[in-house]
Amino acid sequence: MGTRARLAADLLRVAQALNPLGINQGKSGNASVRTADGFLVTPSGVPYEELTPDMLVEVTAAGYRGPLRPSSEWRMHRDIYAAYPAAGGVVHVHSAHATALACLRQPIPPFHYMVAVAGGHTVEVADYATFGTQALSDAMLAALGPRRACLLANHGQIAWGATVAKALDLAVEVESLARQYSLARALGDPVLLTPAQMDEALARFAAYGKPAAERTAEDDAVLEFPPALG
Repeated sequence: MGTRARLAADLLRVAQALNPLGINQGKSGNASVRTADGFLVTPSGVPYEELTPDMLVEVTAAGYRGPLRPSSEWRMHRDIYAAYPAAGGVVHVHSAHATALACLRQPIPPFHYMVAVAGGHTVEVADYATFGTQALSDAMLAALGPRRACLLANHGQIAWGATVAKALDLAVEVESLARQYSLARALGDPVLLTPAQMDEALARFAAYGKPAAERTAEDDAVLEFPPALG
């Protein structure tokens, strides 16, 4: 899992990339990384460009420690780590296109095979609840289900990954999908992929995401790689 210094550096790098990447604005959004006994999360109300490692807030079952309060959305981070053992990092942002769809209560349907990168046939929308509440976190978990990302009604999006960098990658992809879907809808009615086509995409992503050393012969068969020659 790494030392606190390493985890803090990873989290700071991701947090300070949110606004330059164009998937967040101002002091909105938040990010975290799992630790041995809880998680590190960005503090409440501090501009990302002013963050230093010592400002990151450590949250455990007993409470939080640090000079600043944790993000008001700390419950969503806590509950993702509790519900998904594979989660090593979480990113929550108010990216423009994902937020626009969330304000319409419009999920991202299977208009493109890349929707499967989030772990399902769709990217669903959580029911609305006030920010920073347990009700919002509960709604988020219901919308996530087996997926790694969802939209939050009239709010934004949230994504988790094996690392905080991978959570950021997924949040960027969700925003890209939201933009593409919005463009496609402006031109007409997108043709949606079938459940069988999305199942095939999910199977290929499951094999594709593994490091070469961890892939099995079955994984290579799914991806239709040529046989290894040693």
